[in-house]
Amino acid sequence: MPTYILGIESSCDDTSASVLCDGKVLSNLIANQEIHKSFGGVVPELASRAHQQNIIPVVNQAILNANIDKNQLNAIAYTRGPGLLGSLLVGSSFSKSLSMGLNVPLIEVNHMQAHLLAHFIEDCGDEKTTFPFIGVTISGGHTQIVFVKNYFDMEIIGETLDDAIGETFDKCGKMLGLPYPAGPHIDKHSKVGNPNKFKFTKPRVGGLNYSFSGLKTGFMRYIQKEKNNNDNFISTELENMKVLDEDIKKLDELDIKASKISSERIRLKKQLKVAEENGDTARITMLNNLIKVTDKEFSQAEKDYAEQSELLRTKARETTKTLADKSTSFFDKIATEGGALGIGIGDKVLMLEN
Repeated sequence: MPTYILGIESSCDDTSASVLCDGKVLSNLIANQEIHKSFGGVVPELASRAHQQNIIPVVNQAILNANIDKNQLNAIAYTRGPGLLGSLLVGSSFSKSLSMGLNVPLIEVNHMQAHLLAHFIEDCGDEKTTFPFIGVTISGGHTQIVFVKNYFDMEIIGETLDDAIGETFDKCGKMLGLPYPAGPHIDKHSKVGNPNKFKFTKPRVGGLNYSFSGLKTGFMRYIQKEKNNNDNFISTELENMKVLDEDIKKLDELDIKASKISSERIRLKKQLKVAEENGDTARITMLNNLIKVTDKEFSQAEKDYAEQSELLRTKARETTKTLADKSTSFFDKIATEGGALGIGIGDKVLMLEN
């Protein structure tokens, strides 16, 4: 008999609900809160009120998308912490009530641990890892390196001593007048930057810990200095960026294409493993041929991305000297300076460098 679990997340400014069946995601709904953009950051009281408005329709739609009835749920899982107190109260109160109403077990979840264990979800696009492993969590106010021994035994071996990397992106972006959240905008502009143009202070902290407050302060002082020389410094440099918008969009499309092909390769290899276990010779031959095709497509996609990336950088330097020499440089430095830094999207760790 299948086991259905409803997961509810409300730790910050997104109201999320998902239905899983034996480790496979049947539905995943997220309601964003646009109200915080005008403040340049999350306002806890407004977040709590928005959760109250969103949680019932989000959960209801998640159940409908999973094509099940709420009475089929075997358990309710919810984020107990860490997070904003008011936001967590909305999620926990709703989850407890639903659990009591349906007479099913209630599962408390530490969402930082959940980030690390998300890789074990079926069909998540990556091959499952094995214990032990080292994970990097970059979520909201957290930046951690964690040694994961098993599902319930984890040790933090490095963490930020002040700001989280996400907060640093947002605060530096706010200084530039970028929309909230600023991270995606900084990432977009950094693709055509010169990472060696300007130097910012590297933190000197012990062990594997992080510190971003000094980098943030150094960035702020740099901006203030440039604005004293030219009051329109930021607006001028950001305006120059628009020249490259279409080229950056094309680069993003190539990146998405490569990611889709990579996911297809992983899917085919999983099917090949099953076919080999079953001794299905005909299917093994077919899958091997398909994998050869996707391998070739992926190699071409990587080549196209690299060529477009180089063309984009060349165009930035040739068409707008100011853009190449200054503006993109300090965007890049946010991402490349500041000591040890984990770069990730959601729960997927892409790079860790020192």
